[in-house]
Amino acid sequence: MRIGVLELQSYPANHAWDYIEHFFSNKQYASITPQAISFWCRQMGHQVYYVTYPGFGDPISNMPDDLDIVFIATHTLTAPLAYALCKVYRGEGTRTVLGGPHAKSFPQDCVRYSDLVVLECDQALVEDIIHDRYPPGSIISSPAPYQEVPLIEERLPEIKIASFVAGRPHPGSFIPLLSSMGCPYTCNFCSDWNNPYLPLSNERLLEDLHFASETYPGVKLVFHDPNFAVRFEEVMAVLERIPPNKQSPYGVQSTFTILRTDRLERLRDTHCIFILPSIESWTTMYSNKLGVGKIEAGEKLAQMVEKFRTLREYIPYLGTNLIFGLDHDSGPEPFELTKEFLLRAPFVYPTLHIPIPFGGTPMFDTLLKEGRILKTMPFTFYRVPHMTILFKNYDPIEYMEYMVDLFATASSQTLLKMRFASDNNFIARGINLMRTITAKRRYKVFGNTLELLKNDPQFLAFHKGETEKLPDHYVLEYKRIMGKYSELVPVGENSWHDFERSEATVGVQPQVINVPKSSDRLFNTMSST
Repeated sequence: MRIGVLELQSYPANHAWDYIEHFFSNKQYASITPQAISFWCRQMGHQVYYVTYPGFGDPISNMPDDLDIVFIATHTLTAPLAYALCKVYRGEGTRTVLGGPHAKSFPQDCVRYSDLVVLECDQALVEDIIHDRYPPGSIISSPAPYQEVPLIEERLPEIKIASFVAGRPHPGSFIPLLSSMGCPYTCNFCSDWNNPYLPLSNERLLEDLHFASETYPGVKLVFHDPNFAVRFEEVMAVLERIPPNKQSPYGVQSTFTILRTDRLERLRDTHCIFILPSIESWTTMYSNKLGVGKIEAGEKLAQMVEKFRTLREYIPYLGTNLIFGLDHDSGPEPFELTKEFLLRAPFVYPTLHIPIPFGGTPMFDTLLKEGRILKTMPFTFYRVPHMTILFKNYDPIEYMEYMVDLFATASSQTLLKMRFASDNNFIARGINLMRTITAKRRYKVFGNTLELLKNDPQFLAFHKGETEKLPDHYVLEYKRIMGKYSELVPVGENSWHDFERSEATVGVQPQVINVPKSSDRLFNTMSST
């Protein structure tokens, strides 16, 4: 069979800067599961076309027209594009399978567009799909996530497509791998909140490390573990089996409860070059991940600055995550503390988030119950810098004023100079410059949003929950982002539906849901553009 595997990482680039950002950012975030599916299909003897789409050109331009099956992986923000592609492929007689984080969050919405929707998968489920054992309209899942990740060597054809250029690594290339799945924490906003921590095979991890160090010496590895090295001694013992002069540089996401000072030397000596321990919030929420206990926000800031300074003595590149507007946030304090953190720890690059109501999370359930989700906001805007919920303790104008002020600091020349002074490495300076330009662009979007809130009554009423009519601004922006694909999934069609999570099919007794067929008119419109 002719099988396509497509991972959507972004929308088509609309600005010259998008191409730079998409190449160095989106392109390097290729997921492991689509690569595993591609490998399993190749292993079964099928002809496979694996493509990642970071935003260059048309998303299906590298796919043949006569596929038998296409697997499409998508995050929520690219879901409307995935829906449009499902319509295109179904119109050509190709069986469509939609998966990825969005499918797990909103399976009932996905099944309106795709023949099959997959929550969790393993090799056996993929084989069942290929053999057409589930009727159209099924939401299906393996009993558990797959536990044997294909080796780097087995995924190499996919890695060359996703992370290399012309089949060769470049300075920005990262090779993805896993040492564990799930997370021991239950953060209410996180899609991994109910996925228990599961260590994977140490023997296979060692095979991956040996292959990477011998075949691609010096090429960076990135662990996709939600929380790296929960079993610290076991994982480090594997990493330390690679000779010091052959160890590949690697980056991880972890927590300060794991990153104790007495462990940092071992991370450094195994060539860890990047760590992202999330702060999440300045309140006492999520402090169990930080090892600081329930302390007041100012003291938490001081301890975080000190922890990152200690970490910097061992690890050169550091990041963190912060979310603004959670239900326990109020007033200017979270924003002011973050500005101070930026200036006191300029060597840390924080990603600044707005709460997003991803389905299947406790936060989503709370927001849905309280009627605080902006139901007609297209999934396209489920990302920073857009507001998709009604905040518990902030008026939309107040919130946006705080965000504008915060991003003025985050994108300032003063902070950029401090970051340059903190690291004279050419690559690090280039990354900081690129991130500052991105922050500046978001600052402008926040500023435009604030102006709309102040001057457009319809826009303000929408963000205060007084009307469900989508503002004209978002209608036009949706069409601009989606381009020709907006004709396949009009903005009114891509609005809030029944987001209650459904029970997925496990095994051979599928749940059947009637899926409306796409009209010929839409496909004719698509072919004429």
